[in-house]
Amino acid sequence: MEMAGNPGRYVWFVALYNARAYYPILAILFLDLGLTLDQYVMLNLIWAATIFLFEVPSGALADTIGRKKLLVTASLLMVAEMSCLLFAPKDGGWLLFSICVVNRLLSGLSEAAASGADEALAYDSLPEKNREQAWDSALARAMRLRSVAYVFAMILGGLMYDPAVVNRILPESWAISASFAHRLPVALVLVQALFCVVITLRMVEPKKLCHDSLGKACGGALKLILSTAKWVFTNPATLVIVVIGMAIDCVVRNFATINSSYYRLIELPEWSFGFIGAALGLMGYVVPTVAAKMNQRFGTLACFGIIACVALVGLMGIAPAAPHWGLFPAMLLMTTLGFLGFTMSRALNRETDSARRATVLSVKGLAFNLAYGSFSLGFSLLLASFPAEPAGEALRGALLWQIPFFAISVFGLLWWGKRRLRRVTHKDSRPL
Repeated sequence: MEMAGNPGRYVWFVALYNARAYYPILAILFLDLGLTLDQYVMLNLIWAATIFLFEVPSGALADTIGRKKLLVTASLLMVAEMSCLLFAPKDGGWLLFSICVVNRLLSGLSEAAASGADEALAYDSLPEKNREQAWDSALARAMRLRSVAYVFAMILGGLMYDPAVVNRILPESWAISASFAHRLPVALVLVQALFCVVITLRMVEPKKLCHDSLGKACGGALKLILSTAKWVFTNPATLVIVVIGMAIDCVVRNFATINSSYYRLIELPEWSFGFIGAALGLMGYVVPTVAAKMNQRFGTLACFGIIACVALVGLMGIAPAAPHWGLFPAMLLMTTLGFLGFTMSRALNRETDSARRATVLSVKGLAFNLAYGSFSLGFSLLLASFPAEPAGEALRGALLWQIPFFAISVFGLLWWGKRRLRRVTHKDSRPL
């Protein structure tokens, strides 16, 4: 097996790992198993805390013991987490809750192990000549295939979960119960996990990244984490990239997590939510092509400026919460996450040397999650400061107030970034 096949394997891994059929029914999946809403919220906190604690250490391990090993581990953990959900006893009380806790821990560990390692291995497998252009192509293919897979996952997950739909297709003698139907999306994702194991086992580690022993690798992991974090936030180029990216991402991602509440506010029927997600997936198919051309024509700061302007238009469009028509600015706003992700990946991989690439990407992921968590907390406090009645008034007020916050913070940081990089641009004669 040749290392040149890694980018293609990365494309399939990204699609199969991320497009999960249980996403559109994740909350009701746990509730229908017999958990309470409070327990489900607690499970999400456990999942987020696990990713937070292990994301950067896993990136350092990927750079020391090898990226392939972390990706195989992530795939095996995905198999284990899906098996927990598939065989969890319905209405099993504390046994059910305990199994779901294990599921969330395994899921968080898997996400942390895969974060950064997949991109780092694929990027370093490309020929050094014209590597940046080759990465644009590989990243665009990965994003397009993930978008297509996401569309199918959103639609299939919702349909498979409904026993009435499944039984309408099956012969009458094969009719299944609701409990059985509720496991079907999980079973499909388990099959995807097994494919991920096969794909990652076929990946080839670059020789310069292969290491002798786990003991030696772990001994240097902490030192690598500290030195890399220091480098990211003291090197002018990476500092500007990460800080501006954080500022845009936290606002847009926060809206993406509350979009169902917004859809209800603009009077969209709940049955349409899954199809809206599928439509966003289709739009995501076009984003990589446009993002690649945009990044090849403009510098990173200019691309950030374009993304920020589009996001601001989207934020201004959703603030009035116009019935039905408010969907269009919401979809425009959420497409900026794809443009931002492409631009961040391209810029950070270009600035980072191979020896610590996965660690840098994990540090970026941790910083983004901290910014997102902080903004989400502030947004929650903002919501609480508005009167609860009439219904939807608090969300309308919060959506309005985030416009000046975004404009002042992001465009202020763009001005700061341009000034911060003036001397660097002069020395390196390569604009960011």
